[in-house]
Amino acid sequence: MLIQRGGLKVVAGLGISGVAAVNFLHEQGYRVAVTDSRANPPGHDQISTEVQSSFGALDQELLLAAEEIIISPGLDPKLPEIQAAIAKGIPVVSEIQILRRATDKPIVAITGSNAKSTVTTLFGLMAADAGKKVAVGGNLGRPALDLIKDDPELYVLELSSFQLETTSNLNAEVAVVLNMSEDHLDRHGDMMGYHTAKHRIFQGVKKVVHNRDDSLTRPLVPDSTPMQSFGLNAPDLNQYGVLREDDGTMWLARGRERLIQSSELYIQGMHNIANALACLALGEAIGLARESMLATLKTFKGLEHRCEFVKELHAVRYYNDSKGTNIGATLAALDGLGAAIQAKGGKVAIILGGQGKGQDFTALREALTQYAKVAVLIGEDRTMIENAIQGTIALLHAQSLEQAVHLCQQHTQANDVVLLSPACASFDMFKGYSQRGQQFVACVNALH
Repeated sequence: MLIQRGGLKVVAGLGISGVAAVNFLHEQGYRVAVTDSRANPPGHDQISTEVQSSFGALDQELLLAAEEIIISPGLDPKLPEIQAAIAKGIPVVSEIQILRRATDKPIVAITGSNAKSTVTTLFGLMAADAGKKVAVGGNLGRPALDLIKDDPELYVLELSSFQLETTSNLNAEVAVVLNMSEDHLDRHGDMMGYHTAKHRIFQGVKKVVHNRDDSLTRPLVPDSTPMQSFGLNAPDLNQYGVLREDDGTMWLARGRERLIQSSELYIQGMHNIANALACLALGEAIGLARESMLATLKTFKGLEHRCEFVKELHAVRYYNDSKGTNIGATLAALDGLGAAIQAKGGKVAIILGGQGKGQDFTALREALTQYAKVAVLIGEDRTMIENAIQGTIALLHAQSLEQAVHLCQQHTQANDVVLLSPACASFDMFKGYSQRGQQFVACVNALH
């Protein structure tokens, strides 16, 4: 039997990060209990039988008996049961806070409305290829508290606004907010609430990377904090950006120094150039060798369901961007691919729709008008989307993803692109965005 340390730690909400938190705290010798509103929460069979559990409803009594509550990112701190504990002065923290307490190793912290996973994955590969013993996770892949088992010299964490809103003084070695667009307003209330949550990533930060094309990513930090920017224009000295030749060639650059041509990358589109530049800036901040980073960049093929190239058929290219679950992600894909094919007279046929999460879809009008020829609408909020983008391009409805793919094929010709980038959550028709993406890939591969 372990020696019990301190007061009771109550984990609210199981799932992947909750299981990691329960097991980590139990192994550390703390008294741990867990509560979840679901009767059979995922992972309930992966925790020690010595841990007190209360399922089927959030256990108010248990929460009020806690010395500290570790809240799952999926649970809203505004829930009455959590608010009752906060009113009693009980601290409510994230599993990221527990990790920060448990290690003094440097953390590279990455957030943003879009591209978090691409940047986290690519940067993790850059660090590993440069010889660092690195552990990559957080909101992506492995939960943060599982990473401790690797005993890494560097943590690379993708962090969501949900994780950050209950994290204080992360003291990251370097942190970045990649971009900011409307998302999760159903949880954060308004853009200000969302922005405030994201910017908690900069508390105690040693170095900052920001996106100079998006002023909302630039933090208010002391003047003495080193800052480096990336952007898609020509960079100032020591900053990262893009240098363009008269013939249309684009170079990723640091100041005046040309580093690599965009055509040498597997990952295409302006948003991916921005992602690559962000990684180079982050790597410089922790001292990775530039040649090593550029070598990794040349081999990186991108992530599944994130503007992933599926195949080319009759000179039409098909892309799976099922991870595009908000307007900002879809705009990035539309702008990135649209700009790349415009010179050849190509246009985008886009599949949009699902659960709209209260977003304002009129934000898509300009990019659709500029780059697209047809939008095929699916899912429960398709009428709302249709009303918002009416009068831009041809709008079609489909009852299934398969029908949507066929409609796109019928309305495209050589040099066009077919893009699944729904700007919506997928739970009305699918288990999640990955199932939606897999079905899209299967439908595309069945075309002839």
